[in-house]
Amino acid sequence: MVPSWQLVQSSVRSAEQNKNSVLTETSLILIGVMPTPRDMEIARLLGWYRIPLRTAPKVVAVDYLAFYQPSSFGDCGGRIEFVAPVRGHELTTRRELLKDESDHPRAHEEYFKIQIGGLEKLPSPIVADKWKRLTFLYSTGEYLLKANTLNDLVVNDDERALLWRSLRERAENEQLYKTDLPEADIPPDVLIALLGIKEVRSNYTLNPIETYEW
Repeated sequence: MVPSWQLVQSSVRSAEQNKNSVLTETSLILIGVMPTPRDMEIARLLGWYRIPLRTAPKVVAVDYLAFYQPSSFGDCGGRIEFVAPVRGHELTTRRELLKDESDHPRAHEEYFKIQIGGLEKLPSPIVADKWKRLTFLYSTGEYLLKANTLNDLVVNDDERALLWRSLRERAENEQLYKTDLPEADIPPDVLIALLGIKEVRSNYTLNPIETYEW
């Protein structure tokens, strides 16, 4: 029997078809983990995605989310197949989001609820290759539509300050929950950590993809 989340493919739009109207080269992209197939179904049917506040990136007011599928997706793990436009966000608790898991150890912890539009299927999957761990990563529509591997999503050195400046301005103008955001003129090691790039440079090639308990 085909897992229900895989039926997403028959009802989603093509990101390639939308690149000239919605997903543009300058779109701000946040790549995050889609913990389980059930969470993919929630995204498809209910139109939201959750991020624990304690591990959330600095900026959630982006144009698009791209969903990394870990090992919980079986043969379809270790890749990005779907993206979705961001419609808004709010801060809530895990208990409010998943009422059937009210006794979960993190039930009372705060989470970002990111409201999203319909899932869009990429022309071809973006695979993990040697990159076996992901928490989050910022990129742009230009990189997303050309990428074959996760490493292809990493913005070039000379563009990182500009990307962070764009994210910072977006957060100041649109993000509901403010946080202290460094200026763009910061040390390179701090900048790559803010953009989620730091983990790319670590050697995870011998380690399995970690289990995401969200």
